[in-house]
Amino acid sequence: MLYVTSETFTNELIEAIKSGRTGNESTMTSFREKYRNIDVLLIDDVQFIIGKESTQEEFFHTFNHLHVSGKQIILSSDKPPKDFETLEARLRTRFEWGLIADISSPDYETRMAILQKKIELDNLDVYHIPDDVVEYIANNVKSNIRELEGSLNKLIALYKLNYNSSKEIDIPLAAEALKDIISPNENRTITIDLIIDVVAEHFNVSVADLKSGKRNSEIVMPRQIAMYLCRTMIDTPLKSIGIILGGRDHSTINHGVDKIKAELKTNDTLNNTIDIIKKKLNPV
Repeated sequence: MLYVTSETFTNELIEAIKSGRTGNESTMTSFREKYRNIDVLLIDDVQFIIGKESTQEEFFHTFNHLHVSGKQIILSSDKPPKDFETLEARLRTRFEWGLIADISSPDYETRMAILQKKIELDNLDVYHIPDDVVEYIANNVKSNIRELEGSLNKLIALYKLNYNSSKEIDIPLAAEALKDIISPNENRTITIDLIIDVVAEHFNVSVADLKSGKRNSEIVMPRQIAMYLCRTMIDTPLKSIGIILGGRDHSTINHGVDKIKAELKTNDTLNNTIDIIKKKLNPV
């Protein structure tokens, strides 16, 4: 099996053509053997070949060779073949021969699992990335796996470039690393996880603390604010809030929500805090 991006296919083709023009004809032969003497060819971002006549010509013959030989061809793109308006008709037709499947963006649980697996496989656990930072990335980078993994790489690169082992990776650092990916004015979908994450960041506590059984005031107040916002901003059922916040029962959640509601009537500081957090959640 061979996996490449269409950009790699194009670049290797260009190099083979250049070598052929200088008398090294074996380079083109080697290129074709590489892509045609395999059982499975997987091309990522195949839309990249649109408008590249030489690449389309070569890929057309590669596709035909593999197809006639009974080999498997797997292509991925950012849209279905019918929407490739400037792609050669003969290629578009062949792209539509097989099964076309829509692959949706990974959900929150899948994004978390991907990040945790990458940390494990790439030995990134040496950086002691806190759970709330991983949750922050998973909450904010939703487009695709490549961007998700790239976000983690950007975070580590920024940490290595600017800090030493005396500073821990935290959410402000993650926000700095991902500022080009996460638009500050993006109208995000507000979820329970996002609310808890933003509340934890605002009070400089961890998500794990909010979900824990800790009863000190530095944790109890942010936890109750998270309960209140989950209930009032997105109408989350009390039971669901309790499950997310460490398995608390609905009466505990109801008490926390009612307490914040009562204090908001007389506490200007709390009102200001709630307003700030709401703006962080939905800055538009």
